[in-house]
Amino acid sequence: MWPYVIRRVLATLPVLGVVAVIVFLLLRLSPGDPAAIIAGDNASADDILAIRAQLGLDRPMLEQFLLWLGQLLRGDFGNSIYLSRPVLGLIAERVEPTLALSLSTMAFAIALAIPMGVLAAWRAGSWIDQTIMAVSVLAFSVPVFLIGYGLVIGLSLSLDLLPVQGFVSLTEDPVAFVRHLVLPTVALGLVYTALLARITRATMLETLNEDFIRTARAKGLAEPRVLILHGLKNASVPIVTTIGTGLALLIGGVVVTESVFAIPGIGRLTIEAVLQRDYPVIQGVILAIAFVYVLVNLVIDLSYTLLDPRIRY
Repeated sequence: MWPYVIRRVLATLPVLGVVAVIVFLLLRLSPGDPAAIIAGDNASADDILAIRAQLGLDRPMLEQFLLWLGQLLRGDFGNSIYLSRPVLGLIAERVEPTLALSLSTMAFAIALAIPMGVLAAWRAGSWIDQTIMAVSVLAFSVPVFLIGYGLVIGLSLSLDLLPVQGFVSLTEDPVAFVRHLVLPTVALGLVYTALLARITRATMLETLNEDFIRTARAKGLAEPRVLILHGLKNASVPIVTTIGTGLALLIGGVVVTESVFAIPGIGRLTIEAVLQRDYPVIQGVILAIAFVYVLVNLVIDLSYTLLDPRIRY
C-alpha cells in the first residue's frame, strides 16, 4: 500500500501546480486593481502607481509568478496586500470556525441522510419513499442562503431560540459554541443531506436486489440485520465516495453560509479578499482548499481496502 500512497502524494504536486497557475492568471486578468482600493477614491494616478510599485504589481506577470512560486516552495504564502500580515497566519486564525462548521454539517448530514436513504430503499414505491425523495429534491433545490435566512427569521428573530450570527470558540464556552453552530449546520446540512440520501437510496435499491440478500432473508435473519449488516455494508463504497466528492459542495456552501451567519471563517476571509483584490490571500486560500480536497480523496481511495477486501493496491 505504501508505494501507492507515495505515488498518490507525488501526483498531487502537478495538480496543485496547475491550480496555482490557473488561479494566478485568473486573478491577474480579472478587472480590479488592489492598489486603487488601498489608495482610496481621492488618490491620484501617481499615488496608485507608487503603491503598485511598492507591491510589485508593476513587474511583468511572469516575474510576479516566479517570485510567488519561489515563496510557495519555501512554504511561504506571502503577505496580505490589504492587512500586511502573513497569509498562513490569516488562514490559521480562520480554520476553527470553518472546520467546526464543516464537521458538524457532515455529521448532521450523514446521521440524517443514510437512515433516510435506507428507509426509502426498503419501502421503495410507498408513500414513505415518495415523501423522502420529495423532501430531498426540495432541500437540494433551495439555495443555502434562502434556507439560512428562513431559519434566522423563524428560530432567531421570531422565537428567539438561537443566536442570529457569530461564532464562539469551543474553549471559551462549549454551550455557546453549539448554539451558534445549530442554524448554519442545518442550513448547509439540508442540501448535503438531500444529495447523500438520494445516493444511499439508489445504491441500497441495487444491493437489496442481489441474491445474497434473498439468501439472508431466506435464512430467517431479522430485517434490520439484513438491511444494515448485509445491505448497507455492501452498498457503502458508493456512499463513501459521495461523502468525499460532496466535499466540494460543502466547501462552496461554507462560503455562503459563513456570510449569512457572519461566521469569521475561511469562507468569509475569501469573500473579503475578493472584494479587496487581495491576491496573496485568495491564492493561498484556494491552494489550501485544493490540497485538502486532494487529501480527502486520497483517504477515501485508501478506505476502499477496508470496505472491500477484494481491492488491493
